[in-house]
Parts: sequence; C-alpha cells; structure tokens
Amino acid sequence: MHIYIHIPFCESKCKYCAFGSFSDKFDLVNDYFKALVLEISHFNFDEKISTLFIGGGTPSVVEAKFYAPVFEILRPHFKNLTEISIEANPNSANLKWLKEMRNLGVNRISFGAQSFNDEKLKFLGRIHSAKQIENAVQNAKIAGFDNINIDLIYDTKFDTKDNLKFELKNISNLKISHISAYSLILEKGTEFYGKKSYKKDSSVLAGFLFKNLAEIGFKQYEISNFGRICEHNFSYWKGEDYAGFGAYAVGTINKTRKTSPDLFSYLKNPLKKSIEILNDKDIKTERILLGMRSSVGFSRKILNEKELKKAEILLQSGKILFKNGRFYNTNFLLADEIALFILC
Repeated sequence: MHIYIHIPFCESKCKYCAFGSFSDKFDLVNDYFKALVLEISHFNFDEKISTLFIGGGTPSVVEAKFYAPVFEILRPHFKNLTEISIEANPNSANLKWLKEMRNLGVNRISFGAQSFNDEKLKFLGRIHSAKQIENAVQNAKIAGFDNINIDLIYDTKFDTKDNLKFELKNISNLKISHISAYSLILEKGTEFYGKKSYKKDSSVLAGFLFKNLAEIGFKQYEISNFGRICEHNFSYWKGEDYAGFGAYAVGTINKTRKTSPDLFSYLKNPLKKSIEILNDKDIKTERILLGMRSSVGFSRKILNEKELKKAEILLQSGKILFKNGRFYNTNFLLADEIALFILC
C-alpha cells in the first residue's frame, strides 16, 4: 500500500504551476487538516504502508504541529522501513521545521529548487535564491536527512549547454541522492500558457542534461528522475495500488480510481470522491505508457498479436530491448512515441 497526501497551500503561485494550490487561503489550514484527519480515519488500512508522499502545493509552509495528528493515525500502519517523503521549498523549510518533520518520521525530503540561476528563478516566479537552496540542503543534512532530492526545471529560454553545466556543477556540489528534472510545460491555466518563446523544445539539450547527470552519479531510471530510486514514484510506474488523501488527490485501488474535489468542496465533505472504473484496456495502456517512461518496462504477455508485431519492429530497429519476458525502452525521450506506435 502506498499513500499520497496533497497539501494545497503555497507562499506564492509559480508562473508555470497548474497544480491545485492557493497562496491566499492560509486561514483554512486548520480546517483542512481536520478534514484530512477525518478522511484518513475512515480509510480501511488492510495492509501495511510501504511509502508515504506528502506533496503540494508546498507542504513546508504548514507548521509541523499540523502534521502530527496525521502521523498519529498513519504510524501504526507503517512498515519498519517505510519511505516517507515530503516536498519543501528552500525558503520555507527552516532547520526547526526540518527537525520536527524528521522527528515525526519523514526520512526523504524533496526541495523545489528548479534552478541555481537567480535570473531564471525570477523568470519562473520562484521566491527563493540559489544560495537558499544550498542552505536548505545543509540544514536537511543537519536535521538527519540522507535521502535528499532537488527538482530542476530545464528547456526554458534561458537554457544552453553552458547554463546547464552551471546547474550540474551546483548539483554535484550539494552531495545529494536524487534529482527530478522536468522539462518546462506551458500548461493551460498558468501565466506561461501559450508563451512559446519561453520554451526551447530541444531534445538535444535534454539529452545533454541526461548524459551529464549520469556522469556525476545520477543514473536515470525514469524520464524525469535520476539517482537513488524514489520508491513511492516507482510504485506508480509499476502499477501498484495507492490511496490519495486531501483536495485534488488521486488514488487507484483494485482498478478503481478515486479523485478528491477542489479545496472548498473537500472541506465541505472530505469523504466525497469522483470514481472511475478502469477497464483492462485502460490498465494496459497505462502499463505500456508508464513502462516506456521508466526502467520498469512492461510484460510481453499483455500485448495482443498486432501489438506484438509492432513491438518486434521496434526490437529489430534497436528502439527497445527484450529481457526476461519484458520490453524495455532504450531512450526515454521517445517514450510516448514508442508507446503510441505499439498501441495505435
């Protein structure tokens, strides 16, 4: 069993962000966590929790004391080595907060760094500096964290090979365990939507970044992830069941996908979910799409005769590999194209 908890509060809304979050609703924090406790209390934990991921939003803008009742409910269901991750921003995750979250049991921290270039940070709408990233990582180590991720955004108008080398040098100096590198997306509903000049769309730069991350010790295991595997995210790519708690959260258990409503609807009734029943075709499509995006791959057994013939074409051309009954991708940048070629 895997758990995701969504925290929809932020200090400010980044210009590229389409996630469910608010920078002006902090008066609702207390009510929100009461709703979270109610929702989690009604869940039937019929197996131990392997991973917990607290995301957002920005979980570090909420005081640790609000998380304590949530952990009180969840703690009896943890395994001995449950991976417990939380997202944080470099400017809000101070040493006191980091120590308190570590004491609650959090053992993996993910900082929304995005860049070590102050001009690029301003462009993205981030409200921290490059120096604050370094300080936050050092404080996390002081607090007892040895599993530390930073998020990086690339493929912006600022990015060149030289600028990416600058990012890589700073990453290397931090001595951390994991990098999540995301290509900028101009998503609908964001300030960046439709501003094509903000994005380079360069597969050359992406390949350069991936190659150089590997050279400084971060092995790629998914299109956006490098280094020490995040077991929680890996569970998604393997198609394992997970429950989602909080506004905007999604969970899938026994082929049933449940999605929580927006913040205000959630506060009115945290137990209400929209429900989607996944059929075998839906599940197979996800297994192939996610399998090609990651080192998980997918089983040969799920393909029909037509799909197998297409997989053989890809195999013969060296686009995919076959080992121990599973197909694997050799170039994650072509993941979607490969999956669609097989499926369509």
